Amino acid sequence: MDFLFIIDLLASSLRLATPLIFCALAGVLAERSGVIDIGLEGKMLFAAFAAATVGVVSGSWPLAMLAAIAVACALSALHGFACVTYQGNQVISGLAINIIAAGLTVVLGIAWFKQGGQTPQVPDGVRFKEMFDVPLLGQNALVYVSLILVVAVWWLLFRTRFGLRLRAVGENPAMVDAAGVSVSLTRYLALMGNGALCGLAGCYLVLAQNAAFAPHMTAGRGFMALAAMIFGKWHPVGALWACLLFGFLDALAIRLQGTKLPGIGEIPVQFIQALPYLMTVILLAGFIGKAVAPRALGSPYIKSR
Repeated sequence: MDFLFIIDLLASSLRLATPLIFCALAGVLAERSGVIDIGLEGKMLFAAFAAATVGVVSGSWPLAMLAAIAVACALSALHGFACVTYQGNQVISGLAINIIAAGLTVVLGIAWFKQGGQTPQVPDGVRFKEMFDVPLLGQNALVYVSLILVVAVWWLLFRTRFGLRLRAVGENPAMVDAAGVSVSLTRYLALMGNGALCGLAGCYLVLAQNAAFAPHMTAGRGFMALAAMIFGKWHPVGALWACLLFGFLDALAIRLQGTKLPGIGEIPVQFIQALPYLMTVILLAGFIGKAVAPRALGSPYIKSR
């Protein structure tokens, strides 16, 4: 294992971790405000479809990115409408978003492009290219944006008045309401930030990592991001390290394909593909320690008369 292999592995880990970072930060914003969001997978998937569709039709990456963010924010607003306004079950609402996205993207893809749910390849002029021709540092712009947003979300949550209110809403919404702050508005704003970050994650999958949209292309990344958020104990920096770990496992799994072990032979490709998800479960089950969720997480707030 030479030095260049290690550098290439680390660079791949960072690239593969980027959509997880966006989604994990989205989860932190929503769940710190007291709203469970297991719809990260569906929002990212629908955002990827929107980015690919608009990118193919318009040939413009800003329009493709705006479409991805708009679609994900619309799904977040739908989640808020069900859970914040009408105090619905937050888990069921998130599952519904995942199911809607998984089905509707395929139906629309077949209707519009006649390619079995896939979209045509996004033009090269729309896709993000590497910014520097330097090992490890040669990443596209969205990779650097994800790292900057980790700092931005940390600053927002722990160094601003809005962040204090958002965290208070996730801990004791009645106290925040008594202080004259709207619990519903704060949660909706958190969900809009959540949607924007999910939109960036979906945009990354199409404009930076792959060349087109394919059905179910998120492949459980939304749930891995949710696991990373919990592993990071609902903290942006902790979630970052968890995402980098999962990205490393994913990159390692790719490089292990075709590897032969002495006395065993070639490792089955199915086991290699399942390795990142298996390690996610093992890490969450055995190494997370005590993770304390926001006290009001999952509890709809009903204002007393």
